[in-house]
Amino acid sequence: MSSPAPSVRAIEGERPTAVVLGVQLPDVADDAFESSLTELERLADTLGLRVVGRVTQKRSALLVASVVGAGKLKQLAAFTGGSGELTPYSPPGKKKRDGEAVDSDADSDSGSDSDSGADSDSGSAPTAADKATLVLVDHDLSPRQASNLEKATGAEVLDRSMLILSIFKRHARTREARIQVEIAQLAYLTPRLREAGAGRDRQRGGVGGKGAGESALELDRRRVRDRVAELKRELEIVQREVDTRRSRRTTAESSTVALVGYTNAGKSSLMRALTGDAVYVADQLFATLDTTVRVLKPETRPRILVSDTVGFIKKLPHDLVASFRSTLEEAREAALLLHVIDASDPAFRAQAEVTRSVLRELGAGGRPTLVLLNKVDRLGAEACAALATEFPEAMLLSARDASDVERLHARIVARFERDMRDEEFVVPYAAPKLVAALHERTRVLEERYDEAGTRLRVRAPAAVLAALRSQLEV
Repeated sequence: MSSPAPSVRAIEGERPTAVVLGVQLPDVADDAFESSLTELERLADTLGLRVVGRVTQKRSALLVASVVGAGKLKQLAAFTGGSGELTPYSPPGKKKRDGEAVDSDADSDSGSDSDSGADSDSGSAPTAADKATLVLVDHDLSPRQASNLEKATGAEVLDRSMLILSIFKRHARTREARIQVEIAQLAYLTPRLREAGAGRDRQRGGVGGKGAGESALELDRRRVRDRVAELKRELEIVQREVDTRRSRRTTAESSTVALVGYTNAGKSSLMRALTGDAVYVADQLFATLDTTVRVLKPETRPRILVSDTVGFIKKLPHDLVASFRSTLEEAREAALLLHVIDASDPAFRAQAEVTRSVLRELGAGGRPTLVLLNKVDRLGAEACAALATEFPEAMLLSARDASDVERLHARIVARFERDMRDEEFVVPYAAPKLVAALHERTRVLEERYDEAGTRLRVRAPAAVLAALRSQLEV
């Protein structure tokens, strides 16, 4: 099968260069547009790319053929060394007329659109060192748009979804994550197979003659379908194992906390601070893809488990959300969600809404939630006071401040203690394992001994107490 995927060229050694392309539509405010482009550049940096410039334009809509108008297309090509023009297409056997255009909407900018005021490329010609080998588009592209941009620029084109998928593929460490990412990539690439195979044999004419080109395309599609089916079977096996482990945790521990939030909000840093575990922490987007579950430290009785989940981002590809649904089950099963927000990011309100939207899609929108406004160490006293007024139920903290982490630890413990009950157990001396289970899964408030056995007054969630009573009755 021919490779249908636009693969990012070697990221080893010197960092490949890229230019960012964005279109500001009428319903997008200036600050939101700037935030989106900055986020795209951070995604590029996470993938190991070096952004050398921006080309932006205000338009009423993306052009069907080329996204931006002819003038911006030439500016974009100046960064890549391309022609900046779309090669007119002529059907086989039809001679192209001089001056014939590819698409009427690709040759000129609409009078209602603007070529000024939204540009970030400063207008100067890029140096040889700044020639870009990739074009990163802050929108999802149709196969036609991507193909036309590649022809006009002579560079590889990645839209926002493909860039995110490439990062997920690079950061996936477990078998489950790698399978999930590959399924999402194939789902994204399947409708683009025709463009990928456009340069191969032409379809033959004649009654009933399918031709080599069509046969190759169908073969590619069949192989993709077979690969997806194979991956889904593998994923089912892996997910059954994960579900079994989760079920065992749920049976033994009803106190589970899940960290959720926008990518790079500081979830992994909080995870490390709360559990003392050396989880991977990096100042980049999607540093964590695999769910990690650890015990809250200092340890409590019964134990409280903390899970770190994959971060969210706006315009997260739907197929990626679907593929990672099992991984995100931790959020739906948790007794408490810690919604971590980077309060130092100017766009944090929009980012918080993205997280809430994805949680609703996953069926976790109604879970008990504690909002954590993180990274307040980057803000001044006045800004912190304003946030406290605007979000009275939220907790302002910094994952780097030990006293803040202690306050959060105490609040988590208090939250679960609120739902705990006290009960007394009388365990015969012949059942020492049950005494050990009570010490492991409950907080023992008092322990006495008499002729009936060991008397223990304990505190634990109702579900844990019920499970222990059933063991005692056996």
